[in-house]
Amino acid sequence: MDTNELPVLESPKTKNFLKAVLLVLLLVLIVSVLILSWVPPVSRDALTHHLAVPKLYLKHGGIFEIPFMSFSYYPMNLDLLYLIPLYFGNDIIPKFIHFSFALLTAWLSFSYLRRRINQVYAMVGAVFFLSIPIIVKLSITVYVDLGLIFFSTASLLLMFKWIESGFSLKYIIFSAVFCGLALGTKYNGLIVLFLLTLFVPFIQSRSPKEGKTGLVKALGSGIFFGLLALLIFSPWMIRNYHWTGNPIFPLYDTLFNPQTGISQNGLDPFTIRKVVFHESVWDMIMVPLRVFFEGQDGNPQYFDGKLNPFLLFLPFLAFFRFKNESTEIKTEKKMLLAFSVLYFAFAFFRTSMRIRYILPIIPPLVILSAFGVKNIVEWIKKAGSSKVQRIGIPFIFIIVAFALCLNADYIFRQFGVVKPIGFLNGAVSRDEYITKYRSEYPAMRHINENLPLDAKILFIHLGNRGYYCDRDYLFDMKRGISTLHQIVKNSNLPKEVVLKLKKMEITHFLVRHDLFKFWVKNNYDGREMAILDKMFAKYVKMIYFRKGYGVYRLEHSIL
Repeated sequence: MDTNELPVLESPKTKNFLKAVLLVLLLVLIVSVLILSWVPPVSRDALTHHLAVPKLYLKHGGIFEIPFMSFSYYPMNLDLLYLIPLYFGNDIIPKFIHFSFALLTAWLSFSYLRRRINQVYAMVGAVFFLSIPIIVKLSITVYVDLGLIFFSTASLLLMFKWIESGFSLKYIIFSAVFCGLALGTKYNGLIVLFLLTLFVPFIQSRSPKEGKTGLVKALGSGIFFGLLALLIFSPWMIRNYHWTGNPIFPLYDTLFNPQTGISQNGLDPFTIRKVVFHESVWDMIMVPLRVFFEGQDGNPQYFDGKLNPFLLFLPFLAFFRFKNESTEIKTEKKMLLAFSVLYFAFAFFRTSMRIRYILPIIPPLVILSAFGVKNIVEWIKKAGSSKVQRIGIPFIFIIVAFALCLNADYIFRQFGVVKPIGFLNGAVSRDEYITKYRSEYPAMRHINENLPLDAKILFIHLGNRGYYCDRDYLFDMKRGISTLHQIVKNSNLPKEVVLKLKKMEITHFLVRHDLFKFWVKNNYDGREMAILDKMFAKYVKMIYFRKGYGVYRLEHSIL
């Protein structure tokens, strides 16, 4: 028998068995995500933004400017899709829409790996991607990040087709269109645009087919790519420019509006890690490694999400035996690695690290991981030693199984966090479920059921979660500045405060008591506290209180 062959791995029977196992895992994974998704939305960004803004658009009858919501100026390709189920009164379907982009990204990875390796590795890549903790977490929430991942991955892989086709115009157009759709999904797509626009002339100029005019042609291709992507993104830029004079509001607002622009200045990411999280220089240096090991959901210090450590190890193996591969695969691997490293570097140096900020690098790392597993197999096949092969075969399965088990453990734990079964079997009502995760919900129900239709509520320390409120509302806190505090500070009498609030058409407050008391104690001076106390005593009446949240009415008469 030829010792360079591994009949255990190469036989059709084994391949069919592996495909069947992977298919079962894929189906179990999809069903698990669907079950976890089938509960009312309670995640923060869904209630502040991704569902709240479309709900306001439906109430208003179209897209309109919402000045008190800075995030309403963000691009909204996916959020507009959520309008459809919301119109029919369903706020769970948007989770499935979001999850569909994870499935589409898995399909992109599968298609690429099947073409470059084979179907087994492609299925491993798809299952690995879909089961990565942060992907699972996003798949069961109403966010837009999975759309950004899909569009950016499609743009990058279409760029590979552009290179493979000899720089066919068709593929660079498709790639630019998907890049523009990524931009229209989330502002993080600006990094994708920047990197891919640089990739285009760099790759084309290095091609021997382009001759002496290659550099000029390559620069032209890069400009064409960038402009076309911006054209696809332009409806959102035109909207924002019309409203604010800044096409990418609120980003870089002082650049577009030097006199009135909103400054984005704040603590740099390293100062935040030092001052807020009390981390050492060594801790900060190790962030690019820590992010793969220490992720925790809901904890900003630990990157507010969870990855799989094999996303760090396996991609390195993709460059093992690198010299023996075709030029096309070498180029694609280099681009996948360059995109991942450069994108990560932008996020690392520009903002406080969150795993959601580096999501577009996950599909490239998954693809490289599949190449890494393949290289281990190839090395074992050519080792020539039966002992190496006997040890190597179980080692391969252990690596893949362990990586998937880490993901499976996270999914299993999510059933304890989300608790969907009680809701699905009817033991827990919708209102009970939401109240368990969102303590302000009973107060909002009271507002919806008892306050007049023309009521306007000022949310005070509510975290901007307004989706479940059916009356008009405003946020008290804007970029760390309290509207109520500013009014009190610039008033001499409680009556003045009330008059200014009424001028804003405020009729009620919804207050989280513990945070409000803490804020007042640490930010109001004696005079301001006295005015606030007198105002609440004379002109404000509590009409509802539960679970630490109070609803207050401003008295109609202030005489």
